[in-house]
Amino acid sequence: MSNKKTSGGFPFLVSFLAIAICMVLGVCIYMFILGNPNNFDAEGHPKAGNFLAIMYKGGFIVPILLGVFLTVLTFAIERFITIEKASGVGQTDKFVAKIKTLVSNHQLDEAIAECDKQKGSLANVVHEGLSKYKFVQNDNNLDKESKVAAIQKAIEEATALELPMLSKNMVVISTCASIGTLVGLIGTVVGMIRAFGALAAAGTPDTAALATGISEALVNTLVGILSSALAIIFYNLFSNRVDQLTYAMDEAGFSIVQEFQST
Repeated sequence: MSNKKTSGGFPFLVSFLAIAICMVLGVCIYMFILGNPNNFDAEGHPKAGNFLAIMYKGGFIVPILLGVFLTVLTFAIERFITIEKASGVGQTDKFVAKIKTLVSNHQLDEAIAECDKQKGSLANVVHEGLSKYKFVQNDNNLDKESKVAAIQKAIEEATALELPMLSKNMVVISTCASIGTLVGLIGTVVGMIRAFGALAAAGTPDTAALATGISEALVNTLVGILSSALAIIFYNLFSNRVDQLTYAMDEAGFSIVQEFQST
């Protein structure tokens, strides 16, 4: 018997390249879209109501924040696709209930067939447990405790193969949640330093420099908070889904072991 594993998720190298590409795209968006000359008047000031030009005036921190924002979106899409694939076909709670019914009726072949139809991480774990159940059921060389231990080990090994895939790249999203706020705060501080520098200038304060400094501070704050908020929402959403799948694996595995012990 060989353990099956639901494939999915970016490999480490692909994840690194994806982050690098997002950062490059952030710079390109900043230079060619936000910095488009059509967004500015003849004196180089943002046209009235042109938000792209206002964002461009946010300074060199903006492309970094755009890169973080794109990274969050990229890995959120990757996690959504991977976790949906790991969830398999249909609702997990109905699948677990059906497996428990079939196992209690000693319909192991039918239960294994249901696992083949479900095609998710949960189904892979249950499939391994049921396969080991069938294997040890007629093995007269093992006592009952050894058989139970063998079933539990098969379920634990299958679960150990599936869980890393479910939580893979979640650290990227959680890191972006922290980095977005911190980088935005750096941009805010830099912008306020420039604004107060304009106020401290000798003579009449440079209103253009003052406006630029305040704009830089507020734009960086906005983009940083937006990136972090999205990252937190996606992280909690995916973590909750992973927890549901993990609980379903534990519930199904416990039912298989309990049913074997009661026979």
